[in-house]
Amino acid sequence: MIANEREYRITKTELRRFEGAVKAHEESTPGEGVDPRIHKAMGDAMRSEIEVLGGQVKHYEDLRDGRISERELGSLRDLPTALIEARIAAGLTQKALSERLEVAEQQIQRWEANLYSGVGVDRLQEVADALGMAVRETVSYAVPA
Repeated sequence: MIANEREYRITKTELRRFEGAVKAHEESTPGEGVDPRIHKAMGDAMRSEIEVLGGQVKHYEDLRDGRISERELGSLRDLPTALIEARIAAGLTQKALSERLEVAEQQIQRWEANLYSGVGVDRLQEVADALGMAVRETVSYAVPA
């Protein structure tokens, strides 16, 4: 997942690098002693990576440009990703969020890098509030058999 503009720029650079490598690969023939199936598999692997990186770039751009405005949570494990996406969708940098929460920018970077692992419920709510994020989830209770 791309979490900030720096990662976005790096990912776009990597995407262009892979696209160039695929183009060069398609214009080449298998080297001596290289099975054509191996040569094809190498191209397929690079195209697969392009698909993954392209998907990440598109998702980040869609969040940043307002084309995605919500996420359905399947479990509480989805909440950290939703917080990061909410920050991006709100047009906030990690620094801007840190200022709203009155914490160091590095703290936001650590929280996001670790998917808010170890962060208490009260702090998670403060982050959601700072982002203007509304959480509405139905909880289903297990019924004894």
